[in-house]
Amino acid sequence: MTWSAAARRAQQPDNTAFTQQRLPAWHPLLSAGIALPLFFCAGLAFLGLGLGLYYSSNAIRELEHDYTGDAAGSCTVCAAEGQGRAPPPRCLCAWHFTLAERFPGPVYLYYELTDFYQNNRRYSVSRDNAQLSGLPDSLRHPTNECAPYQFARGLPVAPCGAIANSLFNDTFTLWHQRQPGAPYVEVPLDRAAIAWWTDYHVKFRNPPLVNGSLALAFQGTAPPPNWPRPVYELSPDPNNTGFVNQDFVVWMRTAALPTFRKLYARIRQGNYSAGLPSGAYRVDIAYNYPVRTFGGHKLLVFSNVSWMGGKNPFLGIAYLVVGSLCIVVGFVMLAVYIRYQDQDDDNDNDEE
Repeated sequence: MTWSAAARRAQQPDNTAFTQQRLPAWHPLLSAGIALPLFFCAGLAFLGLGLGLYYSSNAIRELEHDYTGDAAGSCTVCAAEGQGRAPPPRCLCAWHFTLAERFPGPVYLYYELTDFYQNNRRYSVSRDNAQLSGLPDSLRHPTNECAPYQFARGLPVAPCGAIANSLFNDTFTLWHQRQPGAPYVEVPLDRAAIAWWTDYHVKFRNPPLVNGSLALAFQGTAPPPNWPRPVYELSPDPNNTGFVNQDFVVWMRTAALPTFRKLYARIRQGNYSAGLPSGAYRVDIAYNYPVRTFGGHKLLVFSNVSWMGGKNPFLGIAYLVVGSLCIVVGFVMLAVYIRYQDQDDDNDNDEE
């Protein structure tokens, strides 16, 4: 079968600048005079930013303590009593430490868990976002993703799912002894506004009150199996209980790595707004959360922050490495350019 000239013309695109790809465009030709300065400038910029990030990270002070109970300490007894018991019995222990100089503020108190895989797929989807947003229908009919923490004793679980069931429930109280032999005074811990603003104000909502009572709104539901009390009794503060409890909202934002920290409180009130003064301190710990069954550890961390946030040396090191690579590659390309430029000049002279 042969195509006629008319048929071929019918199959051709229009003879326009767009269809024939004749639109004006910039076609850069990267010469050595352009590429080499780009590499050196990028390398110097990365090195400068990396040095700033690295030294800022090193300027951040941290004080951490592993209170899992593996080593000798007052929490060892609590860890032994809770071994193999679910839920573990309530136990109290303490951590004593001394600051020789002021710990500059603002001071943040974190708890840290290791080998806890909140990024496990089945774990991370075991929640009902509609229920957490306060929808009454989802409160009574939780999603199947929450199984096996969907129903308990024939009642819907609120909040449902594995994330809520594993809520961290250790509590801490900080005390300060200003002078040797003086009594300990409690350091105020600011527990307000520790969750992300979008989580607290957008994603999490309590169901509508029934006769002005949150307990009646949750009537007909059961707490998660590991919880000692229902969700509406998480705090005596009516603005910090139920699904909008700050600790609960912080825990429900799952971590991407198996070792993570979550904010517990800020220390910024009274005589401690500028930091922790020197002296002896005691942290009273309500040891409730079991971690030894999965080989994890619990740590308590005091830290301050800088303009870049918390302590993170990796970011500065990464910029330094990339900047150094750019500089090295730039010198290699410069050496290659100089060598082959001389050969090109010799070839041009021979042709002449």
